[in-house]
Amino acid sequence: MVVSVVPLIIVQLPQVLHATSESRLAILISLVVSICLLFSYCLYQVFQPWIQKRRLALAKHKHLISGILKQLRMHATGRLLTDNGKPNEEVLQKLFSVLDVNSDGYLSAVELRAFIIGIQFEDINMDIDDAVEEVMRDVDRSHDFLIDMREFINGISKWLYKAKNSADNAFDGQSPNKFLSNFNLQTRKENSLLADESDEAVEGIENPKWNAFKAVLMLLLGTIIAAAFADPLVDAVDNFSTATSIPSFFVSFIVLPFASSSEVVSALIFASHKKQRTASLTFSEIFGSVTMSNVLSLPVFLGLVYFRHLTWNFSSEVLIILIVCIVMGAFASFRITFPLWTCLLAYVLYPLSLVLVYLLDYVVGWS
Repeated sequence: MVVSVVPLIIVQLPQVLHATSESRLAILISLVVSICLLFSYCLYQVFQPWIQKRRLALAKHKHLISGILKQLRMHATGRLLTDNGKPNEEVLQKLFSVLDVNSDGYLSAVELRAFIIGIQFEDINMDIDDAVEEVMRDVDRSHDFLIDMREFINGISKWLYKAKNSADNAFDGQSPNKFLSNFNLQTRKENSLLADESDEAVEGIENPKWNAFKAVLMLLLGTIIAAAFADPLVDAVDNFSTATSIPSFFVSFIVLPFASSSEVVSALIFASHKKQRTASLTFSEIFGSVTMSNVLSLPVFLGLVYFRHLTWNFSSEVLIILIVCIVMGAFASFRITFPLWTCLLAYVLYPLSLVLVYLLDYVVGWS
């Protein structure tokens, strides 16, 4: 969302630098950048399901590692880590000997499967065969479908270091039981947050090529409609303002946003369910709506300004958009949960924006 305001910064640079003679060049550059952002956002939406599947796969892999380390800790005759925080190779060698049932010096897929079956993977449906395949792929560096003692020690050591670095609390000399428990809780939490999305991520889409083609056509149609009706909409607002004696500022910035934003209704419907999953959809709807509004509407508007040789005179509006998008975007980037009090910031920004636009345009004289 924050990146989508870059074209607004570019188009405003001539006014900031007092180089109004370069305003048309700035508008052209901003137009090109906004079109590139539009296509980038569309590509992101196309590949987003694949990205989500990768996130789910990585979270599931971490949970598998956590379960195996937890099980190894239960079978170990000593500590998995030495006092200086390094893997205890002597204990890992004994664990290898315990898992090597036929004592041939290698762990086969059958022996791994027998070990993994005994692991209780909480809050996740783990396929045993997939788990064995993942372990083989991660530990078997010789790719012979057998794990020797050195590969086992190196693989478990890598997982122990990953657990130390990923655990909520740093190692800092605490017991292996402590940081492994933290790692296990963290992986369970990640899988819990993604559990509601897993079915959507793995669900196939019928006729993906046709759906992508139809989406592009709808996008082009929406762009054409927005370009065709931009001027009539402005005239309609002016005529309505004149006929009703309501200031055009009030109509443009208060009435139209509520009348034309279907995303508001969708966000309210999602929020009314009062569940974690629907709350996440509410924020996604809001941020996606703002981003799409910036990257889709702005190219049309900039195109009209550039090709019709119009003057760019929207400094106050641009400043308000930058403030709102940067504040909310930065705020959302550093939080994954939003307490009730955080809504006050969003509520305050709307009337504050209206007041600032009015003051800058009609009092300071930016208009």
